[in-house]
Amino acid sequence: MPKQTLLDKTCINLLRSGFTIKRVSRGCFDIACRKASQVLLVKILEDANSISNEFADSMQKISSYLSATPLIVAEKAGSLLEDNVVYSRFGVATLNTVTFKNALEQNLPFVKSTQAGLVAKVDGGKLKQMREQDGLSLSSIARKIGVSARMFSKYENESSEITINRAIKLYDSLGSEVFSKIDVFTTAAVHQEPPSNPITKKYFELGFEASQTSKAPFDVVARKQKEIILTEISGRNVEQMLALSKLVDADNLVIFGKKEGRKPKNIQDIPALTEQEFLELEEARELIKFIKEFE
Repeated sequence: MPKQTLLDKTCINLLRSGFTIKRVSRGCFDIACRKASQVLLVKILEDANSISNEFADSMQKISSYLSATPLIVAEKAGSLLEDNVVYSRFGVATLNTVTFKNALEQNLPFVKSTQAGLVAKVDGGKLKQMREQDGLSLSSIARKIGVSARMFSKYENESSEITINRAIKLYDSLGSEVFSKIDVFTTAAVHQEPPSNPITKKYFELGFEASQTSKAPFDVVARKQKEIILTEISGRNVEQMLALSKLVDADNLVIFGKKEGRKPKNIQDIPALTEQEFLELEEARELIKFIKEFE
């Protein structure tokens, strides 16, 4: 399936689920979307194996600052992706269009792909409840799925992961409720790193967490509590940054060359400082006050 078709299908599923969408033409993700407080950054790929560690790392980094979920929607990863199975590429949850659509409809998957093959995690408490509700003994249900009664007791007490073959037999006997659902919409963990350039270093000095980005429609993302600032250096590519910041409730800042005394025409209505002006800021509230004056 061509990437454009995958992109169109993904956008349709998101719109039907009530998301507001912004397509991104320059970045490590192709779609930014929001529904209430839920934000997704989605990369569309024909083959998930084509994504690099750099792209995946950028997705996770940006998502952590925006309290967003990074996701990959793909048709295959070498071979076709199975329906209702969660895969992973460099730590980013990877789904096919069917799995993604079902997840949006709150039909979360419970099977994931690992180096050992497909596995499902059993909800031990629910497993015991369903077994007793159906009047099944440990030994009888254990025989059905091909394990010892002792092993089945371990499933009930430790919420173990089991192979797909055993999961299918367990599903046929007790249904899907005995499995732990995989929340593919978990937000990315906060990504912290040492400052890598004068701009991020200054953000740190002002009390922000900040990171330089790559493959994104902005150059730096910074956060201090609920205040998020997307920063574009030079002001050459501000349109997508503006649209994205509106979607995720972030503020914008353009930093242009320290030798340029006059603000470029294309950023007249956008908060903008020369690099020297930015580096001379002494407190975060100075910066925030300056940015809020443009609202």
